[in-house]
Amino acid sequence: MNLILLEPSDFLSATQVRLTGRRQRHVLEVHQAQEGQQLTVGLLNGQIGKGLVTRLDETQLELEVSLTTDAPPALPLTLILALPRPKMLRRTLQHACTLGVSRIVLVNAVRVEKSFWQTPFLQEQAIHEQLVLGLEQARATQLPEVLLRKRFKPFVEDELPALCAGSQCLVAHPYTEQACPVADERPVTLAVGPEGGFVPYEVDKLMEAGFSPVHLGPRILRVETAVPVLISKLFY
Repeated sequence: MNLILLEPSDFLSATQVRLTGRRQRHVLEVHQAQEGQQLTVGLLNGQIGKGLVTRLDETQLELEVSLTTDAPPALPLTLILALPRPKMLRRTLQHACTLGVSRIVLVNAVRVEKSFWQTPFLQEQAIHEQLVLGLEQARATQLPEVLLRKRFKPFVEDELPALCAGSQCLVAHPYTEQACPVADERPVTLAVGPEGGFVPYEVDKLMEAGFSPVHLGPRILRVETAVPVLISKLFY
């Protein structure tokens, strides 16, 4: 936890915060903080600063906080991600959030198993927990927007054109000649398929919507590996 992420409900006053649960235990057990020690804190979707420990015991942590610095900005990137298997979903959400994705759209695809959509990891609170872990790692505060779209064709035909308007639209596809480029000055909309990739019909539909297929070289990567590599090639 490189940053203790605060939410508005944590505040007792304009500068006083009380934490319990996971964050309190982490400060006590991992940071081994003591009263009078300063910790790095940040407000969800807000600024970063310092928190002075004024009380810390087995049940709660109180901080006097001062938020003075802007957080790292989110990338101008929308990630359209075919829903991965549940365990991979959690890791991929964390990685995407750590790297600064602004919006994540989880979509269906032919090679996405129907049972994946029943996982409790798609519940709003479960998704929020993974995004928070990603922000804590990155020392960032900007929470990505997450959308769930269970029907591929209606999403691509009816919603995607407006969603990606004015952006550099790319679809990860290993069977193409164009290598993944560095992002230009436009925002980026990046589509990544499931294990095994998008089927040809899905690639064609994305191309009809203005997407260009790109590859990462001769090796076939797992989704949780491909997403960070693609983002790194585009922005870092």
